[in-house]
Amino acid sequence: MRRLSEERTKLVFERISKFIGSNLRLLLDRPDGQYCFREQKDRIYYIPESVMKLAENIAPQNLICAGTCIGKFTKNGKFHLHITALNYLAPYAQHKIWIKPSAEQQFLYGHNVLKSGLGRITDNTERYQNVVVYSMNDIPLGFGVAARSTAECKHVDPLAIVCLHQADIGEYVRAEDTLI
Repeated sequence: MRRLSEERTKLVFERISKFIGSNLRLLLDRPDGQYCFREQKDRIYYIPESVMKLAENIAPQNLICAGTCIGKFTKNGKFHLHITALNYLAPYAQHKIWIKPSAEQQFLYGHNVLKSGLGRITDNTERYQNVVVYSMNDIPLGFGVAARSTAECKHVDPLAIVCLHQADIGEYVRAEDTLI
C-alpha cells in the first residue's frame, strides 16, 4: 500500500469534505489513534497507523487489503465513495435526511427518495448538497444528493424527488464482490 499523491489526496479530501465539511480532521486525529489514507490498485483505504506499520512488513503482492475501503478512483481519475465509508461519514455529517419507514425499502433497492417518503431534513440544506440518509430511528442507510433545498421541500409535490440516490447499505448484498 502506498501513500496517496498530492493530487489524489486533494480529490479524496474534497469528496469527503462535501459530506462532513471541516470535520475532516476528526477522521484523521481520532481519540483511538491516528488514521491515514492509503492506496492500492486505485482503491483508497482508511487505516489506523498502527495497523499500517504492521502491513508494511507484508509483501505488496501478498497483501489483499488492510483497513476499510472507502472508495476508488475511476479510469477518468474521479473519486467515488463506496458504501463502506458510511460508518465513518455518518457521525460527522453536516446535512442529513431522515426517511419514513415506508420509503426505506425503496431507498435500499437503489431508488431516489420522494417527498412522500421524507421524514425530516436538516435546516439550511442547499440544492445539490451531499447528504447522509438516515432511517427515522437514526440508523444510517446511505448517502445521496439533495435534489431540493430545505425551503423547496416544504412546498413541493408529494411525488417529487427530494434526494438522488448515490449509495445505500443494500449494496453490501447487491455488489458484494466488487466492494473490496
